Amino acid sequence: MRKTLTLTMSPIPELPLLLISALLSLTAAAQSDLVSELQSLQSRSKSGVIRLTDQSVSRFLTSAPTPRPFSLLIFFDAAKLHEKPELHLTDLRREFGLVAESFISNNADPATSRSHSKLFFCDVEFQDSQSSFAQFGVNSLPHIRLVGPGQNPKESLQMEQGDFARLAESMSEFIESKTKLTVGPIHRPPMFSRNQIILAVMAWLIWTPFIVKKVITGKTLLHDPRVWLSGAVFVYFFSVSGAMHNIIRKMPMFLVDRNDPSKLVFFYQGSGMQLGTEGFAVGFLYTIVGLLLAFLTRVLVKVRNVNAQRVVMLVALVVSFWAVKKVVSLDNWKTGYGIHAFWPTSWS
Repeated sequence: MRKTLTLTMSPIPELPLLLISALLSLTAAAQSDLVSELQSLQSRSKSGVIRLTDQSVSRFLTSAPTPRPFSLLIFFDAAKLHEKPELHLTDLRREFGLVAESFISNNADPATSRSHSKLFFCDVEFQDSQSSFAQFGVNSLPHIRLVGPGQNPKESLQMEQGDFARLAESMSEFIESKTKLTVGPIHRPPMFSRNQIILAVMAWLIWTPFIVKKVITGKTLLHDPRVWLSGAVFVYFFSVSGAMHNIIRKMPMFLVDRNDPSKLVFFYQGSGMQLGTEGFAVGFLYTIVGLLLAFLTRVLVKVRNVNAQRVVMLVALVVSFWAVKKVVSLDNWKTGYGIHAFWPTSWS
């Protein structure tokens, strides 16, 4: 008779699986608690920016298991340095809070936004959290760091000065490019409040009869040719100085040298950005050339002394050549492109 062999498989131990399942459940619960705590702190803040201390940095970052279900954008601040206007810490902190408010408002509904509670905005004050400054390696301000779900403080991404040159808009672009989250439009408060608009309308209605009387009698500033001349010069300067670019892009007048915070940078090397000061410098040079040209064509031609005409013409040409040369040199320094003059082929 044959004997049949029957193979029996031993059951898989259930204890390790239970331990792993319990561990995962505890980790998920701990991460959920962290998100809930951050949401609570965020709701208590007026602008949605959470104030972190050394203890909370340890709780939400260094001691929290990775990958975390959220990212942190941290603004490093120092109240003692707010008195230094060249650092623009107060303005940058206000714009940082504006980005936080806009992000929270645009992603308030978890059902329609995948960015809901995926990013929290925080700030760290140097006086209260010097250990956190050292942990992140922060030795100069302004300084903003993005800590991703799987990153520690040393691996976090620093926002370069060019990333917040246009303030809130630049910060928003940095967040969207690095986190793949959606910030949405920046909600800026209106320039004038409702009460200010009402007051301005009332003042206009009161002054309207007096203004009409001045216009009829021809005794307003609009009848003065010197006002029109000054306005034309201003419009010309406004056009050639890039002032509209500075307003739209919210470009700062200057930056602080990262290598030496005691120095200011007025001219930024690179074609991607132009500071306000360098735009005004170029506009001033262009305005000099324009005014000299207007003077030569409108005033100098009426001078009867030929020698005086020649001297003034020579001085105007020298100054104009110097101004144009400075503009060309600045463009070459910023972009690396040179402008070369070529003699006509018939001269060779």
